[in-house]
Amino acid sequence: MIEMTGRATARVRRLGGRSARERLLNPSRLPGFGLVRSVAGDYPFAGRDWESIDPAERRTVARRLMTIAVLGIVVANVAVGIETVILVALVTSGGDLSLISEDGTSIVAVTLALIVGVVVDLIAGVSMVRPQTAWFTSGAPADAHRRRSVQRMPMHGVVATAMGWAAGVLTYAVVSADASPIQMAIVSCAFALAGASSGCVTYMVLERAGRPVVAAAMRDAPPRRPMLGVRERMIVLWVVCSGVPLVGMLMMNIGRAIGWVPPSHTALDVPTVVLAAVCLLSGARAIALVSKSITDPLRGMRRAVDRVGEGEYDTKVDVYDSSELGVLQHGFNEMVDGLTERERLRDLFARHVGSEVAAQALSHDVGMHGVNTDVGVLFVDIEGSTRFAESADPTVVAEMLNRFFTIVAEVVERHHGFINKFEGDAALAVFGAPNAIDDPSAAALRAARELGAELEALHPLRVGIGVSAGRVFAGNIGAETRYEYTVIGDPVNECARLAEVAKSAKSNVLAGGAAVADLLGDAPATGDEDDDDAGSEIVAHDEMWEWVSMGAVTLRGRGAATELFAPIDLLPDGESPITELVDGLIRKPLSILRGRR
Repeated sequence: MIEMTGRATARVRRLGGRSARERLLNPSRLPGFGLVRSVAGDYPFAGRDWESIDPAERRTVARRLMTIAVLGIVVANVAVGIETVILVALVTSGGDLSLISEDGTSIVAVTLALIVGVVVDLIAGVSMVRPQTAWFTSGAPADAHRRRSVQRMPMHGVVATAMGWAAGVLTYAVVSADASPIQMAIVSCAFALAGASSGCVTYMVLERAGRPVVAAAMRDAPPRRPMLGVRERMIVLWVVCSGVPLVGMLMMNIGRAIGWVPPSHTALDVPTVVLAAVCLLSGARAIALVSKSITDPLRGMRRAVDRVGEGEYDTKVDVYDSSELGVLQHGFNEMVDGLTERERLRDLFARHVGSEVAAQALSHDVGMHGVNTDVGVLFVDIEGSTRFAESADPTVVAEMLNRFFTIVAEVVERHHGFINKFEGDAALAVFGAPNAIDDPSAAALRAARELGAELEALHPLRVGIGVSAGRVFAGNIGAETRYEYTVIGDPVNECARLAEVAKSAKSNVLAGGAAVADLLGDAPATGDEDDDDAGSEIVAHDEMWEWVSMGAVTLRGRGAATELFAPIDLLPDGESPITELVDGLIRKPLSILRGRR
């Protein structure tokens, strides 16, 4: 039994030790880590939408602010108070620590006065902060008066600190009723300097702790002009690091010169040494708080800039600073709003004219210009859409057209094409303009085959798809005040006529001979370069063997016959016997070769 108890105790110790080690390795699990982070760490509420948070979280933030306010007031006053007691004891005793100095100043009375001052400071500070936390917890919108009160909360803490140290002086006067005017002057000067140092620390602590409340108050009306700016914080830094210590040394030496303060009893001036050490400690406190108050907003904006650079245009920073940094935070949010609006307009522009044309328009000078270029052109049209629109509900018609155009857009985009126009129940796609691609004819033919298969989902509606290729003018057409990107040329007319024929042909996809002819290319000949018979070999693109000749017809509005080609895999079963396919495969390259020769 004893052995089992020992093993259990050892196991508990091991678990306890592991838990302690985990807390040391992971400081966020330590008690009070949230409070320390609120004062010494980065701003923990970046990007929080204070309007939508629940009341429980608001109460948690308010309690944290109140706790930090209480601890900040107490710690700042106690730390400065201890320093003040030690310095008063050393200065008034000539360098010796004693309860009663040579001039009769009672250190006990000074300590009691400090305790009363801390209590008064705490009561006044809490009473000034509580209305702001109560408003924050309620979730009510902030009016102009509330915003000013929230922004001035750190200054209210300074006022409370001044009240506390003034109460300390009055307490010393009451407790030490027989104190001489010189003793009262020494204690009053010491308390005034200590109050200045303590007030500066309290200001910076409340400024950091109150940031969530300020951010919530300034959400709808961010600052246009700085209040309690960076200059004031630099003054705080100067007061704590230089002003108070130097004034203390000056007053100590003046007091010795006029006989109010006894000289040092040792070769080493102990009061001066201690005052210098206090200066180092208080300066470190002030520098840590002031530097964090300036660098935190800048780091937050630096992270936000990085996110915006990655395309996150919904990024915002909380406006929690009442200084020039707060104005900068507000300016950053306005800049991001402008970028968001610009991206929204860019997206709308791309949806109306196509992403390729939009990109070209944004990257080049505006105006009517264009180029002659070789492209592949695809035209797709719905057969009988007018009759369907007459008999069907308008909502059903709109849904059908949306499905149709969605399929067309997805297929064209997969093959790097550009939809130039949506015209009622038809669409015109261009391959090779405005962005050049390799083998635009092959891309148009592949897209047509894939589109013909996918549009079977619109059954019983039938579509006609025509493909052509050749040289066109691609550019902006219109007036100086209003123009659009388009393509003009015979291939555009031909593919529209082919789509008409395809509606009643065996295959609902037809390509003109020019498009298939573009699939043939010249390859360098092999052999002796001096051989007179050396020339070029005709090389066919793989896409060419997916199409079969269907004969030649004269298209509407054209004088010469156009040879038609259809995708082999889209021809109806039984409609194309093997002899027709073989004959078509033989006639196809021969007819194209005759055209090229």
